[in-house]
Formats: sequence, structure tokens, C-alpha cells
Amino acid sequence: MAKAAKKTTTKGKTSVKKSEPVSAMDYAEHEKTYDLFLWLSRWTVVGCAALLIAMMFGFFGGGGLIGGTLAFIILIIAAFFVV
Repeated sequence: MAKAAKKTTTKGKTSVKKSEPVSAMDYAEHEKTYDLFLWLSRWTVVGCAALLIAMMFGFFGGGGLIGGTLAFIILIIAAFFVV
């Protein structure tokens, strides 16, 4: 059941608010948003895993700061080609 449109006044301006549901969904926009969410999730997981491996190499593998940083960069580059 559709409701009647309501008129509201704000400082002399009149606007019409429709309380009817929108009939057509924008599925293309939903798909783009979902694809972006999946892309961000994938790269967040890859970044966290690369960071943990690089920290492990830097702290416990004797790589130090430079070695851990290089390991992180190499892992991110490798993930770019794999993922």
C-alpha cells in the first residue's frame, strides 16, 4: 500500500518526500560495490600475511629491519602476480 507524499517546509523552501518504495533496484551498482569489497578484503588478507611473514623473517630469521622490509616488498610483488 503506497502512502501519500508529504510536504515539508524548511526556511521557505518546500520539498516533497515520497514514502513509496523504489521499484527498480540498481543491481549493477550493488555488483560493483561487492566486487570492491572482495578486492579490498583479498588485499587486506594478503597484506597482513605478508607483514606477518616479513616480521617473522626480520625478528627471528636474522634479517633485521632491512631484511624484513625487503621480504615484505618481495612478498607483495609476488602476491600481485599470484592473486
